[in-house]
Amino acid sequence: MESHYPIEVAPLARYKLLITFDNKERKIFDVAPYLDDSFFAPLRNPAVFESVKINPLTIEWAGGIDICPDELYYNSEPAG
Repeated sequence: MESHYPIEVAPLARYKLLITFDNKERKIFDVAPYLDDSFFAPLRNPAVFESVKINPLTIEWAGGIDICPDELYYNSEPAG
């Protein structure tokens, strides 16, 4: 399994993210299924969710909330 890392991220409606990976693929990742987990609960706040940014390896939000780049890549849909 080859790893790919996000290089750009943009928040979308309904807790989705548009992510561009290092191989130039653009994919949509749905964060909504994660929001019931207490670790991700702060992302229910739209202002917090929209503050997503790239760190050297993946995406992250304030407070150390992040998602593994393999999770992002292999569990997202092509952006079309």
